[in-house]
Amino acid sequence: MITYKTGNDLDLDAVIELYRASTLGERRPVDERERMRLMLKNANLVITAWDGDLLVGMARSLTDFTYATYLSDLAVRLSHQRQGLGKELMRLTQAAAPQATVILLAAPAAEKYYPHVGFTHHPQAWVLRSGQQVSL
Repeated sequence: MITYKTGNDLDLDAVIELYRASTLGERRPVDERERMRLMLKNANLVITAWDGDLLVGMARSLTDFTYATYLSDLAVRLSHQRQGLGKELMRLTQAAAPQATVILLAAPAAEKYYPHVGFTHHPQAWVLRSGQQVSL
């Protein structure tokens, strides 16, 4: 039976292991413990999925709880995918801030998934990556 919890007081090793087991680790700095620790610590909405004592899913977000929620990470262990955990993590994320718009950047492999669960494409998104500078 899967249970869901809210909060970011989590074992960092378990979180990193989840990222690796979900393939999200391919796109996150899982080998930089301090950076991962700060990513977790500074997220103000973290919802987790548990199979007993095993962390099997996580939605990590930044939100003002009224206008915008940036769902920065959605991770579900490969062994637990296609069971509705990701949808439930997104539903609980949205329920935590029902007036806010949920915004995310899809991984290339997940691009076709999000329209299937109700998201609409937004072509006006822009990204300024770490190391890039605003042009003067």
